[in-house]
Amino acid sequence: MAVESDKPKILFLCTGNSARSIFAEYLTKKIGRDRFEAYSAGSQPAGAVNPFAIRVLQEQYGIDTRDARSKSWDEFKNGNFDIIITVCDKARESCPIFPGQPIVAHWSTPDPALAQGTDEQKLRHFREAAQQIQRRIELLCSFPIGKLGHLLAQPDSGAGIKN
Repeated sequence: MAVESDKPKILFLCTGNSARSIFAEYLTKKIGRDRFEAYSAGSQPAGAVNPFAIRVLQEQYGIDTRDARSKSWDEFKNGNFDIIITVCDKARESCPIFPGQPIVAHWSTPDPALAQGTDEQKLRHFREAAQQIQRRIELLCSFPIGKLGHLLAQPDSGAGIKN
């Protein structure tokens, strides 16, 4: 459950909560630490964070991942979030309704866990996904909080930050 603070609370959702939403949570904690309180969860949590995701966060971004864990979105179902962002298409399709009137957006990000090949080739896909999410978080953090409603669309409005 989200802890009360003055910062807007943002929840990143994915299916397994093992890579993309973990990237989003931890990169937001690093890049937007003074702006947002970040969390992540999944519709069907994998039970563990993908080791390649941990490696990218540690090696590429210098992030401490000791507390990283794969969580169910049921853990947050009664939380009051200001922003909900799905980072995978399956999570977008099945996203539950959260209390209040959070801003909702979708950042379609290819699943690096589906990558085939050597460990180095797989790691490259994880780095690319992390970089894509990093750029979106940097953009999100560059706008004044009061203007975010114009950037992040409600689910059916057809506008907002999407890819």
